[in-house]
Amino acid sequence: VQLQASGGGLVQAGGSLRLSCTVSRRTSSNNGMGWFRQAPGKEREFVAAVNWRGGDTYYTDSVKGRFTISRDNAKNTVYLQMTSLKPEDTAVYYCAVGRSSAATTNAERYQYWGQGTQVTVSS
Repeated sequence: VQLQASGGGLVQAGGSLRLSCTVSRRTSSNNGMGWFRQAPGKEREFVAAVNWRGGDTYYTDSVKGRFTISRDNAKNTVYLQMTSLKPEDTAVYYCAVGRSSAATTNAERYQYWGQGTQVTVSS
């Protein structure tokens, strides 16, 4: 199973980006999916998750109201719409496929990971 993340880049504070992550295998439509990020010198942290149907979502507190996770199972793709970006959002963003159909904040409950896409927010 391969995950291809895209959409990262350099943006000014207050700007927006939309990340996409396409999974190579159709079975991902039965699994929860999530986004994590890792800033330089920091541990990987949970950002957002969505269950298999897209109706249940979780967000870390720092992105609530600014980020939206969604998915298109017909395209085996999960999205992360990021608005009102802040310099502290700068990180490599990783998508992941969960081990179950649920949305989860726990990285241990994800089985496949993408290669990451860099998001840099300038002040």
